[in-house]
Amino acid sequence: MIEISYQGLMLICLSSAGMALLLGLLQRPPSWWSVGTAIAVEAALIIQLVWSIVLVSSGQAAVGDTLEYFGYIITALLVPPAAVIWAIYERTKWSTLVIGLSSLTVAIMVVRMWQIWSGNAYQF
Repeated sequence: MIEISYQGLMLICLSSAGMALLLGLLQRPPSWWSVGTAIAVEAALIIQLVWSIVLVSSGQAAVGDTLEYFGYIITALLVPPAAVIWAIYERTKWSTLVIGLSSLTVAIMVVRMWQIWSGNAYQF
C-alpha cells in the first residue's frame, strides 16, 4: 500500500460517508446517490486489493503481518455490499445512515491497513 493510494482511499471513504450521512440526516431514503457512494468505496477497495497483490507479488511486504493486512482488506470488501443489501430491504432514512456508517467503518479499517503496511501506528 503506497501512501498516495492510502490517501485516495481515505478521501473516497470520508466523502462517501459525509454524503450518505448528510442524506440520512435529511431523512432521505436510499437512492442512487447514497448507494453510489458505497459502490465507489467498493471499487476503490477492489483497486487497492489488486494493487496490494501486485506489490506483494513483486517482492514487497507489509512491515507488520501481511496476512493480517489481507484479512483487513477482504473484510473491508464485505462491509459496503452488506450496507447496500440492508438498504435494498429496508428503504428508510436509517439505511442511508447505515451506508454512511459503513463508509466510516471502512475508513477506520483503511487506517489500520496503513498502520500494518507501513509499520507506523500513529500516522493518519
